[in-house]
Amino acid sequence: MHGVKLFTGAAVSVLLMAVAGPAPVLADTVKAALARAYQNNPQLNAQRAQVRATDENVPQALSGYRPSVNLSTSVGYQYQQITSPGVGGIGSQTVSGTQVPRSVGVTANQTLYNGNRTGNQTRVAEGQVSGAREALRSLDQSVLFQAASIYMDYLQNSAIVEVQKSNVRVLEQTLQQTRDRFNVGEVTRTDVAQSEAQLAAGKTQELAAESTLTATRANFRRIIGSEPQNLAPGSPVDKFFPRTLRAAIELSLVQNPNVTAAMYGIDVSHLQVKVAEGALLPTVSLQASALKQYQPVLAYDREFTASAIVQMNVPLYQGGAEYALIRQSKENVTQQRQNLEMTRDQTRANVVQSWGQLEATKAQVSSAQAQVAASEIALNGVREEAKAGQRTTLDVLNAQQALVNARVSLVQAQHDRVVASYSVLNAVGRLSPQVLGLPTETYDPSVHYHQVRDSWAGSRTPDGR
Repeated sequence: MHGVKLFTGAAVSVLLMAVAGPAPVLADTVKAALARAYQNNPQLNAQRAQVRATDENVPQALSGYRPSVNLSTSVGYQYQQITSPGVGGIGSQTVSGTQVPRSVGVTANQTLYNGNRTGNQTRVAEGQVSGAREALRSLDQSVLFQAASIYMDYLQNSAIVEVQKSNVRVLEQTLQQTRDRFNVGEVTRTDVAQSEAQLAAGKTQELAAESTLTATRANFRRIIGSEPQNLAPGSPVDKFFPRTLRAAIELSLVQNPNVTAAMYGIDVSHLQVKVAEGALLPTVSLQASALKQYQPVLAYDREFTASAIVQMNVPLYQGGAEYALIRQSKENVTQQRQNLEMTRDQTRANVVQSWGQLEATKAQVSSAQAQVAASEIALNGVREEAKAGQRTTLDVLNAQQALVNARVSLVQAQHDRVVASYSVLNAVGRLSPQVLGLPTETYDPSVHYHQVRDSWAGSRTPDGR
């Protein structure tokens, strides 16, 4: 954050927020880490595969416009005996024989009209594709937010480890100085014990901080896909969302993928009603067939037939199931409308909550900076007063611990400041590689969609599998 004071002295070697100026050379930046998560996160890649599977619903629906063609063949052995009666039962003749009847035929069926169900089913499939893309965009945001959070978590926990290590070094020096003073009779055994106890507590805090850092490193590898090495400072992303809460809420109700996915859900439900109503309308189809037979009977060597028939089927009553399906589909529309309202309310609440956290973290950073500065002054003063005999060893130890706590609070406040800005961007619906300018190629789900939409045949996927 611009204008933010950073730690002074040797207490912290890892900075959480970048100030104006270029990042360190060869440092791993938050943008690079987010780009790796965007490309390699298995959960995200699985969702992309799910979207590609949903794309196939469209050519399945479009198949209703296309003919179906079947080839049939048969071959067998047949014995026939034909008796023709004579006049008055006298002079009857019997003919018998065997033959190998064979046939080959082609039948084609083409639907001419089916209550516009094919057209509505196609639009349903297209709406499902749009909804799946919004679900993917929502997961994009979730993974990027997790990646940004774990990146800042690692910076925070690394900084806390440095704070605790620095604290242990100072406490070791304090203990040595206290023992030296005890040896010359300036302090009592109680002062030495107090220094030893504070050092032991400091080492415990250092070990706890290192344990937390180890767990964070494992989660960093899980989410981002690589080990954290030489991380550069992170920065808030306030510039990518509106300046006011009201504008952020209005933008979220338009751009948040959960809201847009719920809108597509309403469209799909409306079309499902029309599909169900199509079952009440007549169906018209054309059937064309050709059949060639060899030795069908003893009297014929071969036979060829061809036909073209238009059929119309008018449903009169089918047990009432079609009416129940229509009513059910209409209730689904009502449900989807309520889901949209709930999603909008939840999105609005998320933006307000994230915005409030962001404003609080801004104040916390300023307060933590003032606390660190005051604690440093207080510690220096207590040390000088202790030299003059006006302060006890315990006063010095308490002032040292107060400074450690203040530095840890500043680390946490800087971490929360950056994460809160990503949280607002996520709630608004603008946490994307394009907005952040990540150095990676953006996955475009429409590429696969156009590759398979008008496919008439073939079992291989566009990537060759």
